[in-house]
Amino acid sequence: MQADTLAAFAAPKQINAGELNVGYVELGAAHRPPVLLLHGWPYDIYSFVEVGPLLVTRGYRVIIPYLRGYGSTRFISESAVRNGQPAAIAFDIIALMDAMHIERATIAGFDWGARTANIVAALWPQRCKAMVSVSGYLIGNQAAGRVPLPPEAEQQWWYQFYFATERGRLGYQQHTHEFAKLIWRTASPRWNFDDATFERSAMAFDNPDHVAIVIHNYRWRLGLAEGEPRYDDFERRLAESPPITAPTITLEGDANGAPHLPASAYGAKFTGRYAHRNIEGVGHNLPQEAPQAFAHAVVDADHL
Repeated sequence: MQADTLAAFAAPKQINAGELNVGYVELGAAHRPPVLLLHGWPYDIYSFVEVGPLLVTRGYRVIIPYLRGYGSTRFISESAVRNGQPAAIAFDIIALMDAMHIERATIAGFDWGARTANIVAALWPQRCKAMVSVSGYLIGNQAAGRVPLPPEAEQQWWYQFYFATERGRLGYQQHTHEFAKLIWRTASPRWNFDDATFERSAMAFDNPDHVAIVIHNYRWRLGLAEGEPRYDDFERRLAESPPITAPTITLEGDANGAPHLPASAYGAKFTGRYAHRNIEGVGHNLPQEAPQAFAHAVVDADHL
């Protein structure tokens, strides 16, 4: 790993974008085609610490932001609602693109990041040149979140139900790092990360808004928390499961221990040029576990 890359990740840039002051890493020349890389929960920008330089060598400008509630990203106003609903996070990315004068970008992500990329591509297709989405089509809605799943599937979402309780909120608040490490291990059972790798990312969870954002996100999905009215029209559009027209490559690791659907369940939602790839021996944090495969997918999606 080059020293300048590690330095960029250790000292992110900051920019005001919408209601946030966003912390982000920027790699590559400003005139190159932009790629946005979006992390998930409970992960951070270091999921892309190897992917970023690989894309720079392929001629891209790479932007890796901390999502709201992570790392050095902060709300500008103390009175802002600590809203974790997916539409709000997607608006953050549009605001970031506007602040950086980026009209159109390739967007790639996993977990919350993939869901955010999906929403941006569905609601603002003119802003998404191409997309890479781990675990496919992740746009959901509260009505779907209320529908019971088979018992085995419900068991996989144990943390979502834990977070629905006050005990769960307090437990996550008091044991954030331990909780995140458990998720890392169960979601990526073949990934032999060391303590230093985990702790480097876990610092991002010390953000003062992290617990509030995470708890609201999962409670909103179950219909147990209200969103903000300004997103209601967008949520109605997303509840219709809109197709995604942007050229897309979906990825899945065959050792993904997190809840996910087979590609056959969502492939038809991508109505533009589309391909799916299975990555052997890889879990949920696919870009950090298989950076070459992830970077290759970004380049290929951009040229579909």
